[in-house]
Amino acid sequence: MTIAVIITAAGKSERFGGRDKLNEDLGGRALLMRTVELFNKRPEVGCVIVAGPPDHLDDFRFRFGDQLGFHGAKIVPGGRVERWETVKNALCEVPDQCTHVAVHDAARPGTPVEVIDRVFEAAKMFKAVIPAVPVTATIKRVSKEARQAAEADPIAAAILGDAARPKNTARKVEETIDRERLVEVQTPQVFERGLLLRAYTQKDLSGATDDASLVERLGEAVYVVNGDPRNLKVTTPADLHLMRAVLGVRPPAERPAHKQF
Repeated sequence: MTIAVIITAAGKSERFGGRDKLNEDLGGRALLMRTVELFNKRPEVGCVIVAGPPDHLDDFRFRFGDQLGFHGAKIVPGGRVERWETVKNALCEVPDQCTHVAVHDAARPGTPVEVIDRVFEAAKMFKAVIPAVPVTATIKRVSKEARQAAEADPIAAAILGDAARPKNTARKVEETIDRERLVEVQTPQVFERGLLLRAYTQKDLSGATDDASLVERLGEAVYVVNGDPRNLKVTTPADLHLMRAVLGVRPPAERPAHKQF
């Protein structure tokens, strides 16, 4: 089994406050490089393909090109709108000798090696394997419509209009979902190469939030192995603080000056 690893790094980090989360410091290395280092030295991995933002690819290469090249990773343009576009572009660059494809979120730099071991091992037996953790919280479905949860000041509303509307809103609970056998899906997701290519030749790929869902649309089986709570995705600045705690690293300002770079 030879695996091509696709790292999806084309997102705009819109929920990260305008900063590029992939360039955030994690113990002296960029978050993106931490993610690539999870795979580049594994014996099963034949290549690492990083799909970057297509509209800013030159800048992406300027910031990460040398480091990614040192780790043997190839940069390709990702998609502009949906995640599946990014993976579809990267699939075109998978070498013929690779029998399997793993897709991993660039923003998951803390994936424990045990999770990768489990997914890769199961991929020798099953054509589609994903890691996941059980849903432990209570899950409720709520209404689309939101109501104001506070009364507007009539004077302010008369002067400012919609700008004076209370920001606190509430939505009505429609039902509580039975969480038995519900899981929260993580990455890396590993597929037999031919199966994933077939999944991406389907006419309608819209709405796919992960690659496994496209395989499911073919009617093919997808198998789940145990993930890990530490395999969190950095989406907000608060997630970055959690990831530093998971990795046991401190922010640059809290490290000695000679260890900040």
